[in-house]
Amino acid sequence: MWRRVIGNVAVRQQLQRTLSTKAGGSLKSGNVSAAVDSMLLRSLKEHYLEVSKMTPPPKVSPPSPFEIVKGALEGNEAVLKKSVGNEEISLYVMRLAHGGGDEEDDDGINQLFLHVAVAKQNQANSLHFLCGLYPDAIGIHSVSMRPKLESLDLSDDPARYTGPSFEELDEKMRDVFHGFLEDRGINESLFPFLQAWLYVKDHRNLLRWFKSVGTFVHENPSAENA
Repeated sequence: MWRRVIGNVAVRQQLQRTLSTKAGGSLKSGNVSAAVDSMLLRSLKEHYLEVSKMTPPPKVSPPSPFEIVKGALEGNEAVLKKSVGNEEISLYVMRLAHGGGDEEDDDGINQLFLHVAVAKQNQANSLHFLCGLYPDAIGIHSVSMRPKLESLDLSDDPARYTGPSFEELDEKMRDVFHGFLEDRGINESLFPFLQAWLYVKDHRNLLRWFKSVGTFVHENPSAENA
């Protein structure tokens, strides 16, 4: 979705022409820096405005009874939560890295990395599932016991045993773990909402990046004097 905006060959060509022109003249290096900074500020502003005009995806509600966690777009906290009996289930999501193939087109997030934390009252640890979530399926990569989380932090103490590889478990146990998640509403029905949520988060992060880089460059005296 954002690849077309960032990958602007014309901007790179214009920068190269500017640098070549300045290098052949008699201007001091400080003036060259001012010209480049000014060009960067214009480019950042143009891209900021272009991204800000993009049409957001249709609003999608999460499957009931999951609720959206307030402030999740601003950090690494859980995206969705729900309580069932003495359990609290928290869902964290990010893009699922893939091996360089073109599995994801410009306007599609077709696979997600889903972290499911199932916590129980009066217990310090919770049961964690790391999953791949797709439009029509969910796959479990690992199951582990970890301390309860406030935000997404997958760092491990190397001395702490968190459990076997999921593939090391026999097929019957793997099926039961899938049933454990399905019984709690963790399945492919979550994909449309989480996909749309990631679009919105990407959009906000990109706008914030353009703005913060522009602010940094603008505070350079050479840009202000350009």
